[in-house]
Amino acid sequence: MYNFYILETISKFPDLSQKAIAEKCNISAGKVNYTINKLLANGLLDINKNGKKFQYTVTESGKEYLKQELEEFQSTKVTLHTSGKKRIKNAVILAAGAKNDFQEPVCLVPIDEITLINRTLDILSRNGIEKIVIVTGYKAWAFEAHPSIANRPGIHFVHNADYLWTGSMASLAAAREFLNDDFILIEDDILIEENAIIELLDQKERDCILVTKESGSGDEAYIEIRNGYLYKISKDIHQMNRIDGEMIGVTKVSIDVYREMLRQFEFNKNPFMNYEYMLLDISRKINIGFLKISDMIWAEVDNTAQLQAVIDKTYPMLIRKEALFKEYELRQTIASALDIDENIITEVKPFGGMTNKNFKATIGDEEYVVRVSGAGTQDMINRIEEKKNTELVAALGINPEQLYFDETTGLKIARFITDAETLNPKTAKRPENIRKVAMTLKKLHFSGIEMINEFDTFKTLAVYELLTDKAGGTYFEDYEEVKDQVIELKNYYEKMHVQPAPCHNDTVPENFVRSTNDTLYLIDWEYSGMNDPLWDLAAFSLECGFDEKEEELFLKQYFDGTPTIQERERIIISKIFQDFLWSVWTLLKEACGDDFGPYGLNRYNRAKENIQLFKQKFGEAAKIEQ
Repeated sequence: MYNFYILETISKFPDLSQKAIAEKCNISAGKVNYTINKLLANGLLDINKNGKKFQYTVTESGKEYLKQELEEFQSTKVTLHTSGKKRIKNAVILAAGAKNDFQEPVCLVPIDEITLINRTLDILSRNGIEKIVIVTGYKAWAFEAHPSIANRPGIHFVHNADYLWTGSMASLAAAREFLNDDFILIEDDILIEENAIIELLDQKERDCILVTKESGSGDEAYIEIRNGYLYKISKDIHQMNRIDGEMIGVTKVSIDVYREMLRQFEFNKNPFMNYEYMLLDISRKINIGFLKISDMIWAEVDNTAQLQAVIDKTYPMLIRKEALFKEYELRQTIASALDIDENIITEVKPFGGMTNKNFKATIGDEEYVVRVSGAGTQDMINRIEEKKNTELVAALGINPEQLYFDETTGLKIARFITDAETLNPKTAKRPENIRKVAMTLKKLHFSGIEMINEFDTFKTLAVYELLTDKAGGTYFEDYEEVKDQVIELKNYYEKMHVQPAPCHNDTVPENFVRSTNDTLYLIDWEYSGMNDPLWDLAAFSLECGFDEKEEELFLKQYFDGTPTIQERERIIISKIFQDFLWSVWTLLKEACGDDFGPYGLNRYNRAKENIQLFKQKFGEAAKIEQ
């Protein structure tokens, strides 16, 4: 235990007595005597007599022992984290620098209809990142001028006004006010495949740099690894004892390491310090892990030549690889769900979808529809209710055979209706299809089925508003005023005491599929629940764009005659409720990263128009203020 301290003391002060050695090492004289005798016996120490005095000499073996112990001591580092993998919800994008070849921040330069930063933001959003800090410098205003960036939920801008005279560590330090938890750090000029980000986020090490093989770009940040952790970073190959890869500018950083970086940066005298070298300094006493993906597709864009190479080669190659990877993942998922050999899945291709992503899978000689839940739907849709309601309506024969449903992930596999006709707003207007839809809805509404949930427009609206606020979404300019009018209609509607019935609640024409044997199926029961049955009629009329004559034919088929005044009131009120509700649904979906163009605004404006129409037709009877 005391071998190292006593040998080190003797190597520095060879003339000391055992008593003096004990005082220097702050241990008892008896322990010094015992240890010295052991060191002499092991050949680590020699003793020479000079008159009445004894002089100790550290042998070559003793010197080697001291060096080994010193190296082991220096390699000992602090272990900050023992709890394992942690979910990352924060990100920092360093986008302060300027490139000589470009007149705008390089991450805003288009690459095949997308920019580097929008692609990065999309990847982060899809993988659970809720707060994204963008550190700007050069032409900072350009970022806020891009609605696709500035209007995203969870975006925070930080400006490094001294970007011309500082390195990347100053930019990273500028983000401190927004960071109180672990984060992923990404440089803005990086194009990288999504799976690399997914793997990095999934690493157990909370501090972890992403590494790949040498690119040969001439500007590599070489990495040396020792004992499984970061040992050296340098752009000078002559400083490297060995090269274990290249750092590319994507790193997972724990809040503890970040705070340590900030503490050291307080004493910084070199404003051009880059964050990776500060991280290297931290690694002297804290272990920094690494993830090496040798076959990763990535690129850095520093100049026009690199940009052209990305456009011509790297980006197309990356997109092909990601498409193949997603298909591979989906094939594995289907095979696991159905407990079949993956090799008998001969084809998987996209099949449309608005709320979700749908695919058609060919398995042997059969075809199936595979539904993958869309972004944000885990908070919007109760999959347990959907699964149970789907099972209830299966007995009515109006839903295709369902083979698999995972109420946790929302994955659903159903038999594909071969050679079927999916209705659209045009074909739905044909009298024969109007009749079939009316009869199908009537069969559902009068079936006596008791669905396990109630579809409550205003409870659903409250949930959508809460989620929109959480996601940082923005509302329409006169939203509160229009909402007050909708609530006024709600109060009037509730006095009708409508008896709820089993409803689909999302009767867009595309959810009606007509088979070759003339059976009409109603698919996708995500929003199903007990509701006013006239909601389904109002939805179908809206989504098909029925004019007065077409809607009158539809209602006549459903009611076996002319609807009453109150039924007509309920239909127009249902139209208003739906347009208002689904316009907020659109705001939420767009806050989660989807783009619906003018769809939501159009529905919102139509709700306002129908409010005025209702007042004109029924205002006096309903006592609605003009």
